[in-house]
Amino acid sequence: MRLEGKEAALQFIAKHFPDCSVAVLAGSVVTGRATARSDLDLVIFDDSQPSPFRACYREFGWPIEAFVLTTESYRYIFEMNQLRAIPSIQRMCADGTILKDDGTADALIREAKEMLREGPWPWTEDEILQARYEITECLEDLAGSSSRAEDLFTVNRLAGLVQEMELRMHGCWTGEGKWVVRSLRMYDETFCRELVQELDLFYKMEQKEGLIAFVDRVLAPYGGRLFEGFRQEDERSCCWPRVRTGTPAPIRMRQGLSAVARWRRKNRSKR
Repeated sequence: MRLEGKEAALQFIAKHFPDCSVAVLAGSVVTGRATARSDLDLVIFDDSQPSPFRACYREFGWPIEAFVLTTESYRYIFEMNQLRAIPSIQRMCADGTILKDDGTADALIREAKEMLREGPWPWTEDEILQARYEITECLEDLAGSSSRAEDLFTVNRLAGLVQEMELRMHGCWTGEGKWVVRSLRMYDETFCRELVQELDLFYKMEQKEGLIAFVDRVLAPYGGRLFEGFRQEDERSCCWPRVRTGTPAPIRMRQGLSAVARWRRKNRSKR
């Protein structure tokens, strides 16, 4: 039997995380957009767990996704989300409903909201150059291709790259899946509508010229396409898929927020 969403979440927490200090129910069940296929999204702070994790369940008539954090790990995860510009956990904490609270929930939620207002860390100059280069590669491949099958995957990658660059260069959060469109709409309804229109024309009518011109307009304020002169010098430069040069791979969770923050302040863009 499918229980009401909040009741199902409460029973799930009591069964699997009875020692948690804070639990927050988020997602469509809270926002009023739930459908028959919706799941329950839970952010759980539980110091009895050895490390943070994400796990999926199906209980009480619901698919349930639990994001389990500890007081030692959550700031690092918040910071890494700010680095990636995908604040999934912060959004869930800020917009969710508190189901369990030992008195620390308000501070955690306040921290999440403050970070959402602050926005993502800006790209470094190297990250901007790399984004221009990767978009240029896609544009050249698309313009010179006569393979519909290849074009489908090139455009798929191009769409992700161009939305990311537009949002990041304007200090906005981005997202994954449906949150790409939601993030674009929060940034600029017109930009979102035009990009979706050009993608529609490509997928339905195989018209690529309009999409190419649109992406060139996005690149123009930052120097346009980039190929000649691009250089990347680190151990990841010959790997595919490429890793953003601005991602501090050696930094580990145990070094905490300060290590990530110090690295980012040192390397942030001057734009």
